[in-house]
Amino acid sequence: MADPSTYRPSPGSIPDAPGVYKFRDATRRVIYVGKAKSLRSRLNSYFADLAGLHPRTRQMVTTAASVEWTVVSTEVEALQLEYNWIKEFDPRFNVRYRDDKSYPVLAVTLHEEFPRLHVYRGPRKKGVRYFGPYAHAWAIRETLDLLLRVFPARTCSNGVFRRHGQIGRPCLLGYIDKCSAPCVGRVTAEEHRDIVEDFCDFLAGRTDTMIRRLEKEMAQAAESLEFERAARLRDDLGALRRAMEKQAVVFGDGTDADVIAFAHDELEAAVQVFHVRGGRVRGQRGWVIDKVEEMDVPALVEQFLSQFYAEQAELAEDTPNGGGAVVPREVLVPELPADADALAEWLSGLRGARVQLRVPQRGDKRALAETVARNAQEAFAQHKLRRSGDLTARSAALSELQENLGLDTAPLRIECVDISHIAGSDVVASLVVFEDGVPRKSEYRRFALREAATEGDVAAIAEVVRRRFARYLKETGESGEQEQPESTPGIDPETGRPRKFAYPPNLLVVDGAGPQATAAADVLAELGITDVAVVGLAKRLEEVWLPADPDPVILPRTSDALYLLQRVRDEAHRFAIRYHREKRSKRVQASALDGVPGLGQARKAALIKHFGSVKRLRQASVDDIAGVPGFGRRTAEVVHAALAEGATVKNEGSHGRD
Repeated sequence: MADPSTYRPSPGSIPDAPGVYKFRDATRRVIYVGKAKSLRSRLNSYFADLAGLHPRTRQMVTTAASVEWTVVSTEVEALQLEYNWIKEFDPRFNVRYRDDKSYPVLAVTLHEEFPRLHVYRGPRKKGVRYFGPYAHAWAIRETLDLLLRVFPARTCSNGVFRRHGQIGRPCLLGYIDKCSAPCVGRVTAEEHRDIVEDFCDFLAGRTDTMIRRLEKEMAQAAESLEFERAARLRDDLGALRRAMEKQAVVFGDGTDADVIAFAHDELEAAVQVFHVRGGRVRGQRGWVIDKVEEMDVPALVEQFLSQFYAEQAELAEDTPNGGGAVVPREVLVPELPADADALAEWLSGLRGARVQLRVPQRGDKRALAETVARNAQEAFAQHKLRRSGDLTARSAALSELQENLGLDTAPLRIECVDISHIAGSDVVASLVVFEDGVPRKSEYRRFALREAATEGDVAAIAEVVRRRFARYLKETGESGEQEQPESTPGIDPETGRPRKFAYPPNLLVVDGAGPQATAAADVLAELGITDVAVVGLAKRLEEVWLPADPDPVILPRTSDALYLLQRVRDEAHRFAIRYHREKRSKRVQASALDGVPGLGQARKAALIKHFGSVKRLRQASVDDIAGVPGFGRRTAEVVHAALAEGATVKNEGSHGRD
């Protein structure tokens, strides 16, 4: 545990001005980013008595080894710089308001030539417009079923779209007029996009224009004695009105607002957002996050608004109206932050028009704000019942590991290595990373083993550990092989981001018993690394083995520490098996090319990578094969002829069995 006084800036050196600051750990990794109206006042608060700090703040300042800051001229500039740094460095102690993947949304892929409407769960992507989230996926499908009658846009996957284009016949929806069938050319790309844009306008709240247009067309059809068309338009109007009735009307004045509420305690906070567009509640989202500092509701409001709308506006750059598509005219919050004017100015810049940030005082908006607050309280109570998301459980697990394994500090970063193979073939390994008891998937790594592939799991573990930590020594400049010694250790000088293997774990877990743990520890000793603890976790009895110890450490079956180790080991096992299956699949595909003269392993791999499978390679022409880097016309003809001959032999063999 570091002493914050060792890196505290000298008195008077911190400017009394607005700015953004970064805390870095001993490996120069950014672990926390914050902003302040007065850098001097805010930073001095971190170096007060440790006993009086918030638990997570105390953990952060004792993990850090240095602090630095950048002075800015305005609070709006500070908001933008803070968001950019959080996005760039992904600090472990910063809260990230990422979208909740459990809520389904209606996605419209506007970046495609023929946009598609479909149900989606997951992170937001550029070029895609989203409506919702909805409480249930069936609610989206019901809405789509009603609206496809009026807006017959494509809903099929890319594979189905291509297949029906090849066979020249539309799918069932095309025959029942719930799809305009762009796959077979019934409408052009421009006509289909017009249909999709009308659909988006309707869901975005511009319903009155669409209703009036259809009523006018229906009246004109009736006057022209086109009764069948008039009846179809009448049914379309009924479908639109039924879709509108499914969305509760909250305000009669067409309010365009986001209503936000919080529920929190000392360690965590829940936030709920209701999206109101055109006077109707169009969607709802929720998050539960860990607090890093002591924060009241105004501070939570400031943090949420600056991160949420910046990220949403960035993802909406390729959609119509850009940031205006996600930032509403009003943002209703329970309490105003200290820099409310700066936040409102910044939000107005994202929207491209004036945005009001205020607290609802009376009427329907106040009533809806109370409903959102009740939802936040309920979500927070439910979260407290879940063990996996409970900060207390994770902290207890890390403390138990520290105590039972005799570690100097709690293992805030744990890495685990697992080996996967079948009878010694296609030997691969995985390395997964957990920080603060939760997976950090962006730092997962996988290894194809070469030297120890046939020597057993112990040798394989040793090879992975050697490669991982040799890379660590090189990237931090401790091996004497760093290419640019003038650069910051562990930081890529070109991108300014951490290198892949720049940070060591506090605890290294290997899948296995004593021999595997001892092999890993021996490699670390050879490399001169003495500050990484090693344990092995045996599957059979879930025993924890320390290097060179004759007896295992037995953790209670109900212990949080054992539960965490099992999660880490199981995640490494899953990741290793996935890589092994990918590698084995490619090898099996490449074996179909074994009989082709003049093809080595590199060329086989290049063909499989370029075409994706042997099946697609067989369908390719000589010109297609010749277009692969490293292949000439003559070699392409040999490959094409050999695969064609192999397919003929296969077909003849199948006929012979009939």
